[in-house]
Amino acid sequence: QVQLVESGGGLVQAGGSLTLSCAVSGSLFNFAAMGWYRQAPGKQRELVAALRSGNTNYADSVKGRYIFSKDNVKNMLYLHMNSLKPEDTAVYYCNVVSRWNMNDYWGQGTQVTVSS
Repeated sequence: QVQLVESGGGLVQAGGSLTLSCAVSGSLFNFAAMGWYRQAPGKQRELVAALRSGNTNYADSVKGRYIFSKDNVKNMLYLHMNSLKPEDTAVYYCNVVSRWNMNDYWGQGTQVTVSS
């Protein structure tokens, strides 16, 4: 069973930065896709950044501000968030998709709150 554990969320002022981390059980080479999603109160979960087939896609709302990265040795995913805005406030989830059975796996989420 794949387990993902996010960390790094918190309260930050607008214009500030945060880096989220996601510890993945098992080698990242087991996954066809990996990335980050977020869900704001009253809204649907949305893609923030995702890596698939060597390409990283970002939501238009975060392009130029967020950077997705990973460490294949430590089996870690990261989301570097800069120039944060109040509308970035949400619970952020990391996600991976198995390349063997295409199952989705999710972390428990980490809260990011941006104050104006």
